[in-house]
Amino acid sequence: MALKAIWRRLTPLDRLVVLILLLGVGAAFVLVGQRPRGAQVVVEQGGRVVFTAPLRDDRTVGLPGPHGETVVAIRHGRACIAAASCPNKVCMGMGEVSRRGELIACVPNALVLHIEGDAGDEAKDYDLLSR
Repeated sequence: MALKAIWRRLTPLDRLVVLILLLGVGAAFVLVGQRPRGAQVVVEQGGRVVFTAPLRDDRTVGLPGPHGETVVAIRHGRACIAAASCPNKVCMGMGEVSRRGELIACVPNALVLHIEGDAGDEAKDYDLLSR
């Protein structure tokens, strides 16, 4: 009921702006889902690579950090942080990642887990070009 009252008070231009924003959000969700599947998981800690593994191999590995051990799990082509010793465990709540470019960060343990594609695919994927 309250939504109808708000919608009636909007001018036609306000309604158009709302509809364009909703379409933009919907398009963003579709485009994010179009990323190609990743090939490997790379874990960096303090700016250097500490662990790399293909996503096709199921495994679990514990990585030490400033607050204790962080457990990274790879299952069924998806990677996640299964256990963490950090205070709030926000990294565990970030879920699983499987598409190229997705990442999970555990800030207290200075750990970043991200998904990469095959070596040949990386050359085609640009985030930014600059001169």
